[in-house]
Amino acid sequence: VVVVVVVVAVAVAVAVAVAVVVAVAVAVAAVTVVVVVAAAAAVVVAAAAAVAVAVAVAVVVVVVVVIVVVVVMCILCSYDLIHHTFH
Repeated sequence: VVVVVVVVAVAVAVAVAVAVVVAVAVAVAAVTVVVVVAAAAAVVVAAAAAVAVAVAVAVVVVVVVVIVVVVVMCILCSYDLIHHTFH
């Protein structure tokens, strides 16, 4: 009877230990998934920020180019009018 009780106790202890190991492994896997998802989200946010900056820079470049072209055309037009008016 004592041997049976000891064997059952050892079996229960082993089962509990296995359950603890499995629970720890599941917890580690869950934390790993959370970390990977957070890292992926950070990459997506960084990529979105980079795209936003690139779009902003492109808009600024386009606006500057348009302003320069308009100013140059105005200067050329004014020069042309002055030239034809006084000569």
